[in-house]
Amino acid sequence: MDDLDQQIVQLLTKNAKLTNKEIGAIVHLTGQAVSQRITYLKDNGIIENYTITIKHAEKQFIRIFMENNQFSAIESMINRFEEIDTFYKVSGHACYLVVAHFNQKRLKEFIEVVSKWARCSVDSVVRNAKK
Repeated sequence: MDDLDQQIVQLLTKNAKLTNKEIGAIVHLTGQAVSQRITYLKDNGIIENYTITIKHAEKQFIRIFMENNQFSAIESMINRFEEIDTFYKVSGHACYLVVAHFNQKRLKEFIEVVSKWARCSVDSVVRNAKK
């Protein structure tokens, strides 16, 4: 990825609704050239998808530490919760990292279910520190 690609990705990250022509005016390319660069970025897996961000009242980062090897069972169970924003299998101390937006009642239910297979650590967001 060169500097222009990085600028295009930053612009799309801030506002995925920008047209290729609008992006081109900012980075000094034609809309067609921007389209070709975006296609390249998508084809090479750098841009996976376009999305919106919903601001939820609650947000948690949950680390899950397996106490057995029933990975398929816990993955299937976790994927049933609609409050899960992202769910990663990770290396390091934890086996999984979950980003979610549970209210307190549903968080308690989630923890009770997860406890059948694993222990977990929950960090709740107090505020967004990004300016």
